[in-house]
Amino acid sequence: MPLLPPPFTTHTPRARRTFLAQGGCGLLAALGAARFADAATPAAHVEERPDLAAHFKEAGVRGTWVVLDSATSKLTVVDRRRAEKRFSPASTFKIPNSLIALETGAVKDIDEILPYGGGTYKRKDWERDMNLRDAIRVSHLPIYRGVARRIGLARMNAWIAKLHYGNETLGTEVDQFWVNDKLRISAAEQVRFLMRLAQRSLPMSMRTQDMVHEITRLEKTPTHALHGKTGWYETPGFSLGWWVGWVAQANGSVQSFALNIDMHGEADLAKRIPLARKLLSQMNLLPS
Repeated sequence: MPLLPPPFTTHTPRARRTFLAQGGCGLLAALGAARFADAATPAAHVEERPDLAAHFKEAGVRGTWVVLDSATSKLTVVDRRRAEKRFSPASTFKIPNSLIALETGAVKDIDEILPYGGGTYKRKDWERDMNLRDAIRVSHLPIYRGVARRIGLARMNAWIAKLHYGNETLGTEVDQFWVNDKLRISAAEQVRFLMRLAQRSLPMSMRTQDMVHEITRLEKTPTHALHGKTGWYETPGFSLGWWVGWVAQANGSVQSFALNIDMHGEADLAKRIPLARKLLSQMNLLPS
């Protein structure tokens, strides 16, 4: 079922009432009117941008790109059908994992030192204890698995439902669901969730949301602040790369974004951020 709204305007209260009275479609039918009301910025219009697809071709990858603009409530999309398709969130789930851990008290704050559990890893920067600031930066899977176990399956299930995150399906393993394909989310759903976080309108404390703003911030300049998190899902015969986040502009507007691409090896990992930055720059959301 589609997760994007139909391509017509619902800017006005009358248009929104008409849309709801007709039963809704697209995202409303998929998620329900109550969840639509929860969204910080309901999308009123979808603009498909086939011209932006040239950047995917140049990078030699297939994928989708979605941007939600707080100022216009517009969704900008490359490959609308794929934007509606759910995939494993992979390490982009470290954003909600951090939120839930901090909100429940499973982790005291972003400076608490968390154990990695010992052992050796391909990534040597995983072989030490660290706080959430560093763990999200190096995408430390063992630490975040430990964080999920602290939260526990019951609380995790409750919060994933409360946040309306993806298909809201975790299975029975609290430290595996975001990498074993139980939990799935589309690029369209990612930008809605991230917009709510960017605007601090999630059903969580300001303290929690402020801390996650801090650990996801990648750069801050006089013109903008950029927040983001990568993800990599791999299974035999299929590999997917994510980069999701938001740009907070100096004028107060916010644009949440989500990129996912098919990958054909580790070399494609390095294409995610440069590709997304090119797209943001072409949309005049980041400087060139």
